Amino acid sequence: MAESGGTSRRTRVAVLGTGIMGAAMARSLCRAGLEVRAWNRTRAKAEPLAAEGATIAGTPAEAVADADVVLTMLYDGHAAAESVRAAAAGLRPGAYWLQCTTAGIDGLTPLAALAREHGLVFVDAPVLGTRQPAEAGRLTVLAAGPASAREPLAPVLDAVGARTIWVGEEPGAATRLKLVCNSWVLAATHATGEALALAEGLGVDPGLFLDAIAGGPLDLGYLRAKAAAIRAGDFTPSFAVDTAEKDARLIVAAGEAAGVRLDLAEAGAERFRRASEQGHGGEDMAATYFASFAG
Repeated sequence: MAESGGTSRRTRVAVLGTGIMGAAMARSLCRAGLEVRAWNRTRAKAEPLAAEGATIAGTPAEAVADADVVLTMLYDGHAAAESVRAAAAGLRPGAYWLQCTTAGIDGLTPLAALAREHGLVFVDAPVLGTRQPAEAGRLTVLAAGPASAREPLAPVLDAVGARTIWVGEEPGAATRLKLVCNSWVLAATHATGEALALAEGLGVDPGLFLDAIAGGPLDLGYLRAKAAAIRAGDFTPSFAVDTAEKDARLIVAAGEAAGVRLDLAEAGAERFRRASEQGHGGEDMAATYFASFAG
């Protein structure tokens, strides 16, 4: 991007939300040489990014001042809307809003309206991937927005993702695809937890289960990763139980609105709720395993 006088400068990106995913994406942007300002409601979560080259902002308005791109990665659509409203005084009309929060279909509509209110170019851009691919800049970005946004946003998208799948120009197309993808990911997570819990209950070595399906059509790299975490008792969050429950309920709501009954997603949301009630809400979603046992 360039100044009005034609002098080129680094793309300026405001990152609103520096939790597990937002912080990792901010680090990827810094490594790519972009100018990053980061804000988080709890400032202590953003401050480590200063060592990576980011400027830590005290308010959302300070973060977005003169930004070319505003990237939101927050808990839900309500939090994204609150943050952008709080940033209103610093927003530059014509800036791109790369909205990466999983907001759900209903949650996206007010965000698109907010973008129009402030003259922002809105791009619906949820991502696939958890902590590890986010830290490596290897996320898959699902994007829906005007074709004119693709070239200006390329430096940002290339920094955070291994690939970007443009699925349309109207906001909502990417969010719908994200919900479908997440329905599969969450179902596979629950299936892993339940299979290992059943093995324990029946006195079966879970390693025998994994050996029995090894190399065949029933084997799955994701199963191996989550099973290893459960067996090691390592629930360091790459995607937390409470966030997974939120996403599961967005999936159920989307299905209901479309006249599609999603029994697995509904039961899965309840499993996450039980795991959270047992004290695992901040742990990795593989902790759905614990929902198979009495609290």
